[in-house]
Amino acid sequence: MKNGFLIRKNQYYDSVFLMGFNSRIMGTKGVQQSAVLMATDTNKEVLVNLGFHSADFQTATPNDLIIAVIADTQSVLNELFANVDHSLTEVRGTKTVSNLHSLSEALEAKPAANLTVISVPGEFAAYEAKKSLEAGVNVFLFSDNVPVEDEISLKKYAYEHGLLVMGPDCGTSLLQGIGIGFANSVRKGNIGAIAAAGTGLQEFTCMVHNQGYGISHAIGAGGRDLSDAVIGLTTLSALDILDQDSKTDVIAIIAKLPGEKSLGLLIEKIKQCRTPVIGCFLGIRNSIDGEEVIFKRAKTIDEAVFLAIRQIDKERSTSPEPMPPLPLKSGYTPQRWLPEQRYLRGIFAGGTFCYQSQEILNKMGIDINSNAPLDKHLKLQHPDFSKEHTIVDMGDDFYTIGKPHPMIDSTQRKLRILKEANDPQVAILLLDFILGYNSSEDPVGKLVDSIQAAQKIFNKRGGHLTVVASICGTDGDSQDITMQTKLLNEAGVVVFNSNAQATEYCGNLINGGLRR
Repeated sequence: MKNGFLIRKNQYYDSVFLMGFNSRIMGTKGVQQSAVLMATDTNKEVLVNLGFHSADFQTATPNDLIIAVIADTQSVLNELFANVDHSLTEVRGTKTVSNLHSLSEALEAKPAANLTVISVPGEFAAYEAKKSLEAGVNVFLFSDNVPVEDEISLKKYAYEHGLLVMGPDCGTSLLQGIGIGFANSVRKGNIGAIAAAGTGLQEFTCMVHNQGYGISHAIGAGGRDLSDAVIGLTTLSALDILDQDSKTDVIAIIAKLPGEKSLGLLIEKIKQCRTPVIGCFLGIRNSIDGEEVIFKRAKTIDEAVFLAIRQIDKERSTSPEPMPPLPLKSGYTPQRWLPEQRYLRGIFAGGTFCYQSQEILNKMGIDINSNAPLDKHLKLQHPDFSKEHTIVDMGDDFYTIGKPHPMIDSTQRKLRILKEANDPQVAILLLDFILGYNSSEDPVGKLVDSIQAAQKIFNKRGGHLTVVASICGTDGDSQDITMQTKLLNEAGVVVFNSNAQATEYCGNLINGGLRR
C-alpha cells in the first residue's frame, strides 16, 4: 500500500462538506482509507496516528485543508491527487454558494434569523456559538469534540438569556417541520420531543410519522446534556418551550442514562408542566421517583411512541406494529447453525440503538460487551475486537475523529462485518440502517455486498449467518424506504421497522437456540 497527502492553503470547509467529500474519495477504486479535514492540532494528531508524518503539518493552520489517502498503488494516489482540485470544484458547484463571511454579515442580511447552525472544528465551535448567543440567536451546534467546560458555559449563558444551545454533537432536530442535521421527512403534528440521543430522536419521530401522526417540534439537546456536569440545561429549557407551545399536546423525552442530579432536576421541572410528559430513560433499571404519577415512563422508544399516541388518541389501546412471533421453522432459526455458532454481533451507526439493544438483551438475561457499555465491567478492551456477545457503536468518537460518520460512509462498517464473519462462533449479525437528510444516499446498497459476502463465508463452513436489521426512516425520505427494505429482504435479512423489535427478535433467537 502507498500513502500520501495534499495540503491546500486557506481553503476552509465545514465538517458536513468534509464528510461528504471524504465519502466521495472512499468510493474511488483502490482507496483503502482517507481523511479529509482541516489542519487543527487535534486533526493533525489523527493523521499521525494513521501513519502520516511530515514537517509540513507543523506549518499548516486550521484554515488549511488536508487530504490524506492510503491506496493500493502509487498510480491510484497520483490519479486521485491530480484530479482533486477539479473534484473539489465539482462538489462545491452542487452546493448553494453564499457571499456571507461572518455572523454579523449574515444577521445584517437576515435580521429576523433566530437560529445559527455551527459545524466548525470543535476547538473553535464555542467561540462561534458564543457570538451567536450574544447576538440573541439560538444555536444548533453540530460540532463534536467541544470541551465540556465550553458546553457548560454556553448553556448557562443561553439558559439565563432565554435561548437554546442544541448540542454540541447534536445530530438531529425538527423545528416547525424543518429537519436540521440528520433528520427525516416527518409530517407536522401535535407530539413534541426532546432528546439527548440523536438516533433515538430520529426513530421516535419516524415511528410517529409511520403511525399516521405528526411532530410539532423535536429538539436535540446533545449527548452530554443530561450528564451531571451539564445538568440538563437545554432539556430544561426545551421542556419550558414545548410546555408553552399551543400546538404541542404531549411531550416525549428520550435520553441515554441521565445523571442522578440531572434526572432529579428534570423531574422537578416535569412537575410544573401542564402538558403530559412521557419519559424514556435508557439504561436506568430502577424505578424513578414520580413515574406513573407525574409522567409516564417508557422502557423503549417503541413504547414512548405508543404512550404519546395514546395520550392524544384515547381510543388507541394497542401498541403499534407488535413484533411478529418467532418463526420456529423458518430458514433463519438455530436449526441451521453449527454447534460452535453461539454469539450475537451488533454493528451500529446509531449510538442510542447501541444503548437500547444492550438494555433489552440484558433484561432477557443476555450480557453484552460494548465500546459503550451499560455495565462498565463489560467494556471491550479495544473497540475493534469483539468478545462473546458484542454490540459496537461505530458512531463513537474512536471511529469518527478525522473520518465520516457511519451514517454517511459505510466503509468501516463493511470492514467490521467481514471481520465478524471470520469468527466461526458468530451466529447473528444485528445492523441498523438510518435514512434521512444528510445520511448516505443508499445505506443498504452500500452494505449489501458485504452482508452477502459474510453469509457466503458461513455457507462454505456448512453453517448459516442470521442477519437481522432495523430501518429508521419514512416514506418521505429520499432513500426510498420500500426499496431499502426490498434489498435487505432479497439478501435474506430479517427486517424490522424499529431497533427494539429487531433486538427482541435476536434475544428470542439466542434464548431459543443458542442455549440449546
